Amino acid sequence: MNEQHDGAGLRGRVPDSPRGVVLLLHGGAESGRQRVAWWGLAPLRMVPFAMAIGSRTGHAVAVLRLKNRVRGWNGARRDPVHDARWALDRIRATLPGAPVVLVGHSMGGRVALHLAAEPDVVGVAALAPWVAGDVGRPRPGTALLLVHGTRDRITDPRRTAALADRLAASGVDVRHVSVDGGDHAMLRDAPLWQETVAGFVSELLLGRDRTS
Repeated sequence: MNEQHDGAGLRGRVPDSPRGVVLLLHGGAESGRQRVAWWGLAPLRMVPFAMAIGSRTGHAVAVLRLKNRVRGWNGARRDPVHDARWALDRIRATLPGAPVVLVGHSMGGRVALHLAAEPDVVGVAALAPWVAGDVGRPRPGTALLLVHGTRDRITDPRRTAALADRLAASGVDVRHVSVDGGDHAMLRDAPLWQETVAGFVSELLLGRDRTS
């Protein structure tokens, strides 16, 4: 799939009759109207995750990366949320009824958590997420994976841990992974980040154990 809409873009592989879809959401900034390019650092940061998921799931799952129109969240505009909703609409039009797992980093993690209750979303993996007060209540049965490095200085791992505790206490299927010494860029222990996400996706969409 290679689609564009008003500056937003969607790229990736869609095999015949996939058993599910993974939508990867990149990071950004609190504010900024600068246009995003595919070769920018934030979109490129999601490429290794797409590759790890593809390697784990073979040709059974569609793996798509979203490029936002602009860099920032931009307050009430919530620009990346609109871009993600556009991508979900395209996925539903192309693959109606397919279960979707959202994988977001930083601002993309905030978007994924915001959209946790969207129809067809069965899982959310939020990586070093920007945790704010707009976390959506997931639909019953939706699984959440929260991963944060202990040395992150951009987003707060304590907020992620508190969110995991709060969601778990309310009955949500949430898994919290703390990466000892991990940084915001997910470069330290990169294979751990990538394989944790790939295992989560494989378990949800293919019913495979995360260690298989």
